[in-house]
Amino acid sequence: MSKISPVTGHYVDVDVDGLLYKVFYLENGTGQPLVCQHTAGCHNHQWRGLLEDEEITANYRVIAYDLPRHGKSDPPENTEWWTEEYQLSADHFANFIVALCDALELENPIFMGSSFGGNIALQLALRHPDRFAGVIPVEGADYSPGFYLDWWQHPHANAAQVCASGVWDLMAPQSPEADRWKTWFYYSQGSESFRGDLHFYSVDHDLRGKLADIDGDRCPVVMLTGDYDYLTTPEDSARTAAQIPNAEFIEMKEIGHFPMSENHTVFRGYLIRALEILQDKARKSVTTS
Repeated sequence: MSKISPVTGHYVDVDVDGLLYKVFYLENGTGQPLVCQHTAGCHNHQWRGLLEDEEITANYRVIAYDLPRHGKSDPPENTEWWTEEYQLSADHFANFIVALCDALELENPIFMGSSFGGNIALQLALRHPDRFAGVIPVEGADYSPGFYLDWWQHPHANAAQVCASGVWDLMAPQSPEADRWKTWFYYSQGSESFRGDLHFYSVDHDLRGKLADIDGDRCPVVMLTGDYDYLTTPEDSARTAAQIPNAEFIEMKEIGHFPMSENHTVFRGYLIRALEILQDKARKSVTTS
């Protein structure tokens, strides 16, 4: 007998900064919204393991969207986007996520993103502490320079293979081989957006000297980083968390830069711990208020 996944997909119109996007998202589960951002140059399929995780979806409405220009989310509908170079900015990225949550009428959502998604999670905690019940930056840090490179789209290179192969050694060798190859495959499909995403990641994102302004009581921060990640090292994330009031950092063992897709079985244990920490902080906040 065939098994049909409980995960469903939908489109929603998101109007932000004068641009209209038709945004595709996958969802499953009931309870508090858990909004998930994929890594740069990829799409929401990275979160399939989480979307089908029965223990987590029993308590959380997991929503994994495709950022515009990724996966099934098109570029803007109301502008000649092909006439301009795509360079994602911190302002537009943060504004888009808030607009998406508003369009879906989400109450008290938790935001989780990985890599450049982890960095935007920190930006959201700083900019919109009252819009989110907490953030989980995965493989994130205050500053990630050096990866906005021309050769991601060099005409002499096979961009799809370059982008895909660039992620291979960011994964832990302990992760299942099939899942590592799936993560590689996801990246072979997103080369056109990869460099533009990295404009945010390595150029426009810089929270050095600003981390103390994040209100970790209003918007709790729990950071997760794998010990096989050399792009954003555990030391980078630990340093970042140490400067955010009330933030916590958990180092994930035997996993790399793409934990949700390279080894969900390992990642889920750390994620459950992070969610428990956020719930505990929420209960303490209610008790003391």
